[in-house]
Amino acid sequence: MAKKNPVVSANGAPAINIGIGEKDRAAVAKGLSRLLADTYTLYLTTHNFHWNVTGPMFNSLHAMFMAQYTELWNAVDPIAERIRSLGHQAPGSYAQFTELASVPDAPTQPPAALEMVRILVKGHEAVARTARELFPAADKAGDEPTADLLTQRMTVHEQTAWMLRSLLEE
Repeated sequence: MAKKNPVVSANGAPAINIGIGEKDRAAVAKGLSRLLADTYTLYLTTHNFHWNVTGPMFNSLHAMFMAQYTELWNAVDPIAERIRSLGHQAPGSYAQFTELASVPDAPTQPPAALEMVRILVKGHEAVARTARELFPAADKAGDEPTADLLTQRMTVHEQTAWMLRSLLEE
């Protein structure tokens, strides 16, 4: 006779048993929620700047910002789905993102082009720090998929910050 799984969720589905305890899954999901909020906030700022950039660098910045907001948009879903894989709800409202994000919202009045670049440098570095701060919790939990996701995100944000910063050098 087959044994029944003694641990089931309230809806009768088997409890999550991926080799990471609930406490560790909660800690990682909390950090990933911050990463999701930062990523979405930076996405929105970058898209705003794409729409509103002006000046002699318009063509190059308009195209660069489009590539950057597209990359950020494509990053949001894997982060949210990792949170769900850990058994937690992914935040998805502006109110939640505002509460969780370390990246400030876009200015209400679009700044000059090079100030946009400065703001985005700071934003990418902030997201890289958020990912880096979560790394010890993922490592402690033995959560290799999250560690891999964090490594990918840090690589993108650090490289993007470097490229943007290069535009500010004389």
